[in-house]
Amino acid sequence: MTDVLLVTCSALPDGEPSHEVLDAALVDRQINARWVCWDDPDVDWSSGLVAVRSTWDYEARVEEFLAWARRVPRLMNGAAVFAWNTDKAYLVELADAGLAVVPTIVVGRAEDLPDAIGSFDEAVVKPQVGAGGRGVSIGSATGPGPWVVQPLVDSVRTEGESSVFVLGGEPLSMVRKLPAGDEIRVQEQYGGTTVAIVPTSEATGLARRTVEVAEQILGTRLDYARVDLMRRADGVLALSELEVTEPGLYLSELPANGHAFADLVVRLLAEG
Repeated sequence: MTDVLLVTCSALPDGEPSHEVLDAALVDRQINARWVCWDDPDVDWSSGLVAVRSTWDYEARVEEFLAWARRVPRLMNGAAVFAWNTDKAYLVELADAGLAVVPTIVVGRAEDLPDAIGSFDEAVVKPQVGAGGRGVSIGSATGPGPWVVQPLVDSVRTEGESSVFVLGGEPLSMVRKLPAGDEIRVQEQYGGTTVAIVPTSEATGLARRTVEVAEQILGTRLDYARVDLMRRADGVLALSELEVTEPGLYLSELPANGHAFADLVVRLLAEG
């Protein structure tokens, strides 16, 4: 009997980067775990708790991915949470709820893009459903819509983007991510660098509040989340993304995240 299925994609069949840290932490807690691809038809999804970890191909097959999630009996965070979170329009909803958020305009029609882009001195255009920085561009769209349009936050090139990891409602750890050269994307595949930093009260306070507000909107508990933050031009630290579908744990930089996630699995298994 499998205790937990760790879900990945075919590009990463062995799991997320530095998955060995999480694997070992689960073994230490006598948890039987294995990595499986979300679109593998031979997996018995009723055989244990299911934790989405690195399904980083979902944005090209989002309806198929969400249909899969709805079929999984014991899914951490859950299909309804994923449906909300994979659509970046959730940022508007969180801003309307009073959170400090990087300003976001949702654009469904190509003819409305110029006005949205013109709302900011320099605009960033992203797919409304997107992952891994793919399709993100400055000043214009590089792919089909719908899109979200945001201002270019200049501090990403100096202060960077911070990520706070929240497990079981508690902010536990933090990294700072910086882009390379003229890039604005902080992911490693675009030359970005990531370092672990001591969590600040400013960042953890906003991360905790973000998760609490999302839980109120969704009417359910969030088992795990990564809260991405940037400092706006007005000096306010603001939410840039709330990732509760498949946030990487940055196990190379923060190996303790693997142990914290394993402890979370133990608690959820005990709840039944």
